Amino acid sequence: MNTTKEAESEPAKPVAACVGGDGATALPTTPCSVVWSKGHAYVLEGAQGRWVGVDDRGRPRALSGDELRRRGWSRSRTN
Repeated sequence: MNTTKEAESEPAKPVAACVGGDGATALPTTPCSVVWSKGHAYVLEGAQGRWVGVDDRGRPRALSGDELRRRGWSRSRTN
């Protein structure tokens, strides 16, 4: 078994680098990126640059990057 591929993979980011909402870390820019805010997942739509998710009642909700930064966000489900 060759483990060279595993050794070449990108190292995991420290947890502090993944947490956003404090202005220190920028939101992801890759389409289909997922972030969490207030217990809800938001997915970045490609060309529009908006984050799409659902509210507490399951209704669709779209947020701009600025709105998401104001609300606070993280790359993991636990905020």
